[in-house]
Amino acid sequence: MFLYNFYLVTWFVFFESLLLAVLSLISLLISIAYFTLAERKFIASVQRRCGPNVVGFWGLLQPLADGLKLVLKEIIIPNSSNQGLFIIAPLLTLILSFSGWVVIPNSFDSYIIDLTLSLMFILLISALGVYGILFAGWASNSKYAVLGGLRSISQMISYEVSISLIILPIILMSGSLNLIDIVYVQFKSVWFILPLLPLGIIFLISILAETNRTPFDLPEAEAELVAGYNVEYSSIIFAMFFLGEYSNILLMSSLFVIL
Repeated sequence: MFLYNFYLVTWFVFFESLLLAVLSLISLLISIAYFTLAERKFIASVQRRCGPNVVGFWGLLQPLADGLKLVLKEIIIPNSSNQGLFIIAPLLTLILSFSGWVVIPNSFDSYIIDLTLSLMFILLISALGVYGILFAGWASNSKYAVLGGLRSISQMISYEVSISLIILPIILMSGSLNLIDIVYVQFKSVWFILPLLPLGIIFLISILAETNRTPFDLPEAEAELVAGYNVEYSSIIFAMFFLGEYSNILLMSSLFVIL
């Protein structure tokens, strides 16, 4: 009877975590889609343009149309490329970018996985993400892709050091590497952004550079590299890079809020 109850509880917890993971993935994909729409609308307003406004009311169905277009397009793999790594690179980038979300808590009692070292896990995932970009640039066998990959790798590695050093005072103040514990300490005392405001500003600048956003978009410089490491990619494998990039942006934004 005891074993039966144990297995029953184990399966219940497993299916609960699986359901939460699926719902989180769906929410993340929807968030990425409309985050890109919001960015395009903002850029259009800055440049005095309309932005997406044709597909759906106020262009709200534009992300769905773009996603459908990328799925239906032909996958083109250059003959001179290393085809195995060429396909593995976007898959690796996408899987790693989504993996970081499993330790992000929605509340004190709502999370997929509660790791004791969840903050270290996110830093590890961020460091491994470099390999997807490295594989993409090298496997494309294009000088533009190689240069874009090298630029992106050097920039990511550089700012990962500053991000790690900035997180150290938060670890010392909270006494934990668990994100839920870090939130709980701030809930009981004070938000860390108040005593550590200068570090918060530096952290914000560092995550902008880590995710290759303006004005740190040197790896994707369109003037000379025509998009950087993903220049040879098309169709769904380009969409994987796109999803991975914006997933990392939202992940770093969530980490900034938590810390």
